[in-house]
Amino acid sequence: MEEGTPTPANVILIGKKPVMNYVLATLTLLSNTDANEVIIKARGRSICKAVDTSEIVRNRFLKNLEVKSVTIGSQQVTNPDGRTSRVSTIEIVLSKA
Repeated sequence: MEEGTPTPANVILIGKKPVMNYVLATLTLLSNTDANEVIIKARGRSICKAVDTSEIVRNRFLKNLEVKSVTIGSQQVTNPDGRTSRVSTIEIVLSKA
């Protein structure tokens, strides 16, 4: 996803907060909206938090949730000093069974 574009309502972007914050966001999104699926996105060092979030939600809270798809890739990012580097990305789609 390009920087500056609006985030859809069923997407959770993983960052620097603790994993349980994202677990709570996922549970809230699935229970308070009519969304049948949630997309968890992360890049770089946050990828492990995205995987942990999806596994905690599936194994501890919502047993009927399934991983619909996992997409991996990379993005080219320009650092503040002007250099470009590649950053790994992941997108996990969880859906109600």
